[in-house]
Amino acid sequence: MWHDVKMMNNTANALFGLVLLALMASGVWWVIQRPMFTLSTIRIVGVTPQALRHVDAVTIRNAAVPKIRGNFFTANLDAVRGAFESVPWVRKASVQREWPNKLTVTLDEHVALGTWGDDGRLISVAGDVFTANLAEAEDDTDLIALSGPDGSEKEVLSEYLELKDWFAKINLAPDSVTYSNRYAWSLKLNNGMQVELGRVQDGTTLKMRVNKLLMIYPQLIASAQDSIESIDMRYPNGLAMKYARPAGLKKQTKASGKT
Repeated sequence: MWHDVKMMNNTANALFGLVLLALMASGVWWVIQRPMFTLSTIRIVGVTPQALRHVDAVTIRNAAVPKIRGNFFTANLDAVRGAFESVPWVRKASVQREWPNKLTVTLDEHVALGTWGDDGRLISVAGDVFTANLAEAEDDTDLIALSGPDGSEKEVLSEYLELKDWFAKINLAPDSVTYSNRYAWSLKLNNGMQVELGRVQDGTTLKMRVNKLLMIYPQLIASAQDSIESIDMRYPNGLAMKYARPAGLKKQTKASGKT
């Protein structure tokens, strides 16, 4: 008998506890749904003190705000972050709640370096490929043209930076760098000359070929002036040059044994 009474008391206590928890949960839910916690302000700041250049209030209001759901307590911050990272020019977003009805969103903008491929996408100084207004990017900088197989973006960027340093020794710079689907490198310099560097055989292949060109470049310019259209450095013991075609003449090519 005593055992039955004890079991009944335990059951009653458990039920009471469940009811109390339900009431508490109901009360908490009632509180967090109060109008005072409805999101009224979304504060946008840049990751650096400089003003955001391309992300403006109109873009945010149209592209990000309609995707935000919930209030101060119930808004999913990961979803909010994703909404802002879908906005053109936004590289990364972080979100914090600000009591009692605000969100602070910190945005890191892409800094465009050039175009990627031939479909109008841009590549940033960090090697991220993104889609944004090309005209806006051109207002910021003279865009270089980079291209390569999918997934090679950071490799191509790294090689571009090396080539830029190497050719600075003769006061030239790459306007474009291409890494073909056959894994061969080529570039166009800002004097209009095309340079074929070919495939990488080891970690020093490109540097050796560029160094060979840098050594003989002053002599080439002295003899050919501005008439060199392209140079092919894929020869083990020489190079091939194609000269610009004067009016009425065929293009001329000079080469030595390529392997």
